[in-house]
Amino acid sequence: MRNLAAKVPEDQWPAFKARAQAVYQAPSRAPSRTGARDLAEGLVNDYEDELPSAVACFRDDFEACIAHLRLPIGHRRAIRTTNLLERLFVEERRRLKIIPNAFGEKPVLELMFGAMIRAAERWRARDHHFRAAAARRPAQGT
Repeated sequence: MRNLAAKVPEDQWPAFKARAQAVYQAPSRAPSRTGARDLAEGLVNDYEDELPSAVACFRDDFEACIAHLRLPIGHRRAIRTTNLLERLFVEERRRLKIIPNAFGEKPVLELMFGAMIRAAERWRARDHHFRAAAARRPAQGT
């Protein structure tokens, strides 16, 4: 959103931002990608002549920004707002400050691999929680 905010005048930003967020956060699972594309077409049609650079930026990032809509609704917020690679780099910098002799390739790779393993375990636990909750819910239509 910051890249779009830089290209849209301040007086038009609230309306543009609301429409872009509606596109990126389509509410339902199956039709959401189609719904997101329809909303995106409307945004492009309304702003293309007025804000060509913002619309071009929106189009460039569109598919990446709606990729999270393929996932189950319960996972979307975490996927959309978590940048695992960025967190791994922060962890690497933090650890290298504490352990200054670990500058070689192998120790850094071990550190990154360990951080990825921990992240995968957290996701596995989260997935298990969602599956257990789904199993406890009564079946619909019976």
